[in-house]
Amino acid sequence: MTKSSPSAQEYLKKILLAPVYDVALNTDLNYMARLSQELGNHIFLKREDQQPVKSFKLRGAYNCLAQLTAPEMAGGVVTASAGNHAQGVAFSANRRQVNATIVMPETTPDIKIDAVKRFGGNSVQVVLHGMSFDQANQHAKQLSREQGMVFVPPFDHPDVIAGQGTIARELLEQNPNLQRLFIAVGGGGLAAGIAVYLKQLRPDIQLIGVEAEESACLLAAKAAGQPVELDSVGIFADGVAVKIMGQETFRLCDQLLDDVVTVSNDEICAAIKDIFDDTRVIAEPAGALSIAAIRKYCQDNAVVDENLGAILCGANINFHTLRYVSERCELGEQKEAVFAVKLPEEAGAFKQFCERLGNRAITEFNYRYSTDNEAHVFVGIKLKHGRQEYAALLDELQSADYQCFDLSDNEMAKLHVRHMVGGKPAKDIEEHIFSFAFPEHPGALLRFLDTLGEKWNITLFHYRNHGAADGLVLCGFEIPQNSRDEFDQHLAELGYKFEEQSTNPAYQFFLAH
Repeated sequence: MTKSSPSAQEYLKKILLAPVYDVALNTDLNYMARLSQELGNHIFLKREDQQPVKSFKLRGAYNCLAQLTAPEMAGGVVTASAGNHAQGVAFSANRRQVNATIVMPETTPDIKIDAVKRFGGNSVQVVLHGMSFDQANQHAKQLSREQGMVFVPPFDHPDVIAGQGTIARELLEQNPNLQRLFIAVGGGGLAAGIAVYLKQLRPDIQLIGVEAEESACLLAAKAAGQPVELDSVGIFADGVAVKIMGQETFRLCDQLLDDVVTVSNDEICAAIKDIFDDTRVIAEPAGALSIAAIRKYCQDNAVVDENLGAILCGANINFHTLRYVSERCELGEQKEAVFAVKLPEEAGAFKQFCERLGNRAITEFNYRYSTDNEAHVFVGIKLKHGRQEYAALLDELQSADYQCFDLSDNEMAKLHVRHMVGGKPAKDIEEHIFSFAFPEHPGALLRFLDTLGEKWNITLFHYRNHGAADGLVLCGFEIPQNSRDEFDQHLAELGYKFEEQSTNPAYQFFLAH
């Protein structure tokens, strides 16, 4: 199976003839009444969560396998994935009775490994290799070369792109009056397949690619004029956590998408809630990208009374991730804000502050004695009128001589510090703070401690698991100035992604001496 660049007309033919309905469903297009009313538009949601594997990836995987010759089928296929593509290939291989080897990182949660085995049955062998997708992917390609198996890429292949493009065919039949369509972009297969179909039949439809801020590989590619590898990608929206998009998917997306927007994790969480409120379906983070973009796009561009389409491209969410989603969704909807404030350490100061807030509901109030004169407080409040209301409130508090710090966009404050307010050392120490991403597998913490040794005292440690392949850790060390070079060398040997946070204002305000 080799990659090529079919013409637009050839893609149209491949999409129309793709035999995806041997396994895939023609999924519903639901009208989102509540969100439509709130945003003043007509919003329609394409429900790819209805597929047997709960994501659109089945379409491209099956179409790819359906194009195999008899000798290729006899040799089997191999792929690498820790998510929806793996399940799509497993389901397709079982249906086509093709032996498939699926390489998954050793950090893959058991729930995803079990799903692949369940969908694949006797046709699938799961191989755990490496600590990241990149390592698993290289091993899968090596197996392909050594054992003569066909490699099935997750997005950068014409047959995969054509399979995903069958969604566009259904959309035009279900609602030919769409004016804008928002499409999630990871590797680009979904956006490329939909765009190459729609732009030939309805070139007036505005097609808007949507990326997670932490994984914006299309924007990086457009800036460079070719696909480029990101240094790192975020772990929350793992379904679009792609470091480099494909050559063919970039060619099509660059030519055919009218715009590209990015959304934050908080905005994604708000979109998961939006989808749930209208459909009672829980989307995975990547599956909610297009709804997140619709909310943001309508507000930023004053779009009203238009027919807007979105694609719920997947619903394979780890249940524990919902803890994070519920905590952050109202921040994403701009219905909550968090900030720090200094209060006088005296009787009645808290009551006076609450009176300043008026009838706004307080969602969080973390109070800790700091000195005889002042207390440092982490505050969350409900908003009825979004960021404008919040800006007016901060101005009002500051005019009343309250010293406030906006933390609504401070990731460290929202992820860690809000749960640790008040943890200041009793004396001045040479403390340095770092955030780490730990792979979630047995022994990771022990390796962390073994690599650092016992020379540096750990002064702070906060860990929260959100059901992802990586755990996020905030850690403090007492590091004398004369040993900093040696400490940095140990960090390099550790091999984990990290960032120093010692100058972060959230740390300085709540945790530093």
